[in-house]
Amino acid sequence: MSSDQIAQVLYLVVLGAAVLGSLILQSRRRRGEMLQQLSIWALIFVGVIAGVGLWSDISKSVLPQEASFGPGGSVSVPLGQDGHYHVTLKIHGVPVRFMIDTGASSLVLSPQDARRVGIDPARLAYVGRATTANGDVATARVRLRDVSLGPIVDRAVYADVNKAPMDSSLLGMSYLKQFGKIEISGGKMVLTR
Repeated sequence: MSSDQIAQVLYLVVLGAAVLGSLILQSRRRRGEMLQQLSIWALIFVGVIAGVGLWSDISKSVLPQEASFGPGGSVSVPLGQDGHYHVTLKIHGVPVRFMIDTGASSLVLSPQDARRVGIDPARLAYVGRATTANGDVATARVRLRDVSLGPIVDRAVYADVNKAPMDSSLLGMSYLKQFGKIEISGGKMVLTR
């Protein structure tokens, strides 16, 4: 145990003793009420200690982990709780969350995300076809003015809008091939330009 951790435990013990002492002094005549208040404070105390002790585990599932950017145009993407890699790109300045899919041949926008970035899915010509695990789907080709992944900005990027609803937009090979190296190890995907 480090000296900081010992100091934190000591602080919590002193705080608990102060609360307990205060309850005992105030409730000398009312034993039942004192026991009830003592139980409540004990549960709060145990809850705080458990929350502090488990925060590193809880934060991994509660707080979404985002990509980090390194020198030379490298992007490190952590593995998500669902076993997939997710990254947020800005399309026309609007943040869009993508699932990285090396099995998808292109960058694919869901109809919902297309609408959010200013593309009206109802006005598109769905003349393309894509084969997915759920069968063939109709797609419409669009040209995105600008796509940025952190400090990396690409202009005139082609994408497909899927006609059918999707859980997530897909970041496929048409975008990923712009990176010179894709490496997966230690629960991270590293993309390097």
